[in-house]
Amino acid sequence: MKRVAVIGGGITGVTTAYALAKRGADVTLIERHRYAAMETSYANGGQLSASHAEVWNHKATILNALKWMARRDAPLLLHPWPSWHKLSWFAEFLAAMPDYERNTIATARLAIAARAHLFAWAEQENIDFDHRRAGILHVYRDKAGFERAAGVSRLLAQAGLERRAVSLLEMRAIEPALHGDFYGGYYTDSDSTGDIHKFTSGLADACARLGVACRYGAQVTALAREHGQVRISVGESVGEDSGVFDAVVICAGTASRAMAAMLGDHVNVYPVKGYSITVQLDDAASRAGAPQVSLLDDATKLVSSRLGEDRLRVAGTAEFNGVNDDIRADRIRPLLQWVQQCFPEVNTRKVIPWAGLRPMLPAMLPKVGPGKAPGVYYNTGHGHLGWTLAAATAEMVAMMVDKAVDKAGA
Repeated sequence: MKRVAVIGGGITGVTTAYALAKRGADVTLIERHRYAAMETSYANGGQLSASHAEVWNHKATILNALKWMARRDAPLLLHPWPSWHKLSWFAEFLAAMPDYERNTIATARLAIAARAHLFAWAEQENIDFDHRRAGILHVYRDKAGFERAAGVSRLLAQAGLERRAVSLLEMRAIEPALHGDFYGGYYTDSDSTGDIHKFTSGLADACARLGVACRYGAQVTALAREHGQVRISVGESVGEDSGVFDAVVICAGTASRAMAAMLGDHVNVYPVKGYSITVQLDDAASRAGAPQVSLLDDATKLVSSRLGEDRLRVAGTAEFNGVNDDIRADRIRPLLQWVQQCFPEVNTRKVIPWAGLRPMLPAMLPKVGPGKAPGVYYNTGHGHLGWTLAAATAEMVAMMVDKAVDKAGA
């Protein structure tokens, strides 16, 4: 039986371990936290959003970043002090701008493919993750934003995704609880939402039932190729506890860059911090006044998802500040204000703030596939779309590993 290690117990790691285990591999899942889904897969925006597949390599992103640099509450905050990692990442980001259209289409196709796998796994394993199939409504506050969205919709259509324009009157019909001045919107009824932490935890339990050895609280300290296999050292010091595997799949989020370097690969993941709040809808007025349909507000770059009947998740912003997961009050405040303005009937007395580091690659496409050395694979760098893409990329990398190990053993 093939021995495969998967490093990382977030959504990409757990889906990869599951896809490999279903193919008969002897899988060990290695996660540094005590439980699965405790970092970026803990409290994201909740959207399974093929309609949000547009990559960021566009001049509008650069202009907004420069315009907002002086605002501490900016939707996209670029800290001015340089580092070699940040500079190299932005150089590659700029170099990928000519591929904006192609990469947007490719991302949307991945997102569409991921749906079938994720929904099937949830049904097979009886995972309750507050899944809501009510679509996603993108809202625009001015004509310029609405017209730019038309171009994005044409790219999504090339990938096979229908996202239709809706008038202000239609927006009100789709989500009657929404308040504010808007120009128009785009609605994708095939998109959905759910609790990433519940799903990932449930699938991790399913992995254990399939025989996956789940090693939680295990910090990887070294990776090395050894006699055609991969040695993984775990513990406070190199060599304290180690194992040898036929293959390794690195799904380690923002830690993937350092792990790739140990194996001679360049995987330029940068940690882009995002924030969320979970609003507890304890009273009847709040439950009635909160949105049922998931939203994306283009002007504020915020998304919202209803998780069950008693929770509203609001998330967004992007902060380029290195490895820093501090929860800042001035970054949380705009999320609270958005709820108060757009859904004034919602009581915000009980709110849980959170911050997570999205693992982003410069071209905004995940790294899915082999490294330089035989037996080394990656499934990482999904950025803000890890929840949306993970089931498809897990299937892709599991198929690659399965074929390669079978060939090596033939």
